[in-house]
Amino acid sequence: MVRVSGVVLSRFWGLVGEGVSPSVAGVAVGVSGSTGHRLFVEAGGVKPRVGVVGSGGSRARLSVSEREEIAVGVERGESVRSIADRLGRAASTISREIRRNASPRRYGRPIRYRQEYRIGAEPRRGPVQQVHYRAVMAQQRAEARARRPKTSKLAGDERLAGQVGDWLAEKYSPEQISHRLRAEFPGEERMRVSHETIYRALFVQGRGGLRRELHQQLRSGRVVRKPRRSVGQRGSRIPGMVNISDRPAEVEDRAVPGHWEGDLITGAHNGSAIGTLVERMTRFVILLHLPADHSALAVQEAMIAKMSQLPAILRKTLTWDQGREMTNHAQIAAATDLDIYFCDPHSPWQRGTNENTNGLLRQYFPKGQDLSVFPADYLDYVAAQLNNRPRKTLNWANPAEALDQLLSNPTNPPGVAITA
Repeated sequence: MVRVSGVVLSRFWGLVGEGVSPSVAGVAVGVSGSTGHRLFVEAGGVKPRVGVVGSGGSRARLSVSEREEIAVGVERGESVRSIADRLGRAASTISREIRRNASPRRYGRPIRYRQEYRIGAEPRRGPVQQVHYRAVMAQQRAEARARRPKTSKLAGDERLAGQVGDWLAEKYSPEQISHRLRAEFPGEERMRVSHETIYRALFVQGRGGLRRELHQQLRSGRVVRKPRRSVGQRGSRIPGMVNISDRPAEVEDRAVPGHWEGDLITGAHNGSAIGTLVERMTRFVILLHLPADHSALAVQEAMIAKMSQLPAILRKTLTWDQGREMTNHAQIAAATDLDIYFCDPHSPWQRGTNENTNGLLRQYFPKGQDLSVFPADYLDYVAAQLNNRPRKTLNWANPAEALDQLLSNPTNPPGVAITA
């Protein structure tokens, strides 16, 4: 089993919950991608209950000495609020402690709890509850309750597990089973189980209670649970990305050079790719050679090599879609002085210039072809072809001429039409 600190685990599941893939989340929190994948699989895709010290949650559990003070207060007949004030604890914490770890008694000093601690409400004079609270016994009960791992409800009840297993074999969903149990066994509390508990028993390693192969009866047939995402989130969401809505307004009117749009065009079965970059003002094209793969590292190295050759006036922003090949955008930005922005999911029109350029490139790189066979010098040749092709948006000049005029006289850039 993979072991990491609680802080790392909490950050990892936070990213997964935002839609980041487990391998990318692993790298983002400082472990390897394979470790991130193993963490996800071992948990069955279900976020474990992670407690992190100093994470902003509640204070530590009550100590033995605090429980002794509570016992003294109960014996004296103090109110819950009085005990809480003396210990510097919330009144609800003291009330909950007494409810959980004390036992009612017929004789003894009374203590009013539940009625008198409610913040912002007038104390209510309800019936007095007499309790028997002893610090040692309360500590033992709390320790027993806190022991982990606990036996799951299904693992500890053969009858319940058998019934759930039978209905899973009949292809009932966990939610259907949970509600059906209430209808079939209305008077038996032990025959109740939530659909979440059933999913955990199927997916989380070591939980037990149900046969592992029963997951095949689920409609999805998955062996691990998919991470939950908010509506509209995309699975390839990239850590630390800045949305296009935060991009400077000057990018829109194409009056300032140095703003680029980029993407990949892919070959047969997405097994190969070429990176494409186009400058919005001049329509100047740069192609990235990716002969081995189009991983985040390969794209990072190719882009840094090309963009670093440009003068600073041509390196302001880059707009890309939310492809995982840009996971290393922070490294690219640091090496090239580019501010990188990401389009909304499924919004290719937000990179209209690049989309138009990619359509032109298909004349040279037809769909379904293996793009890894094209050498770097051929990509430079194709880029030169496009950069020397006259454009209506440039008043029939070509991108190479527009770029040359810009670099020769940066204070008086060429005029262009505001179209894609």
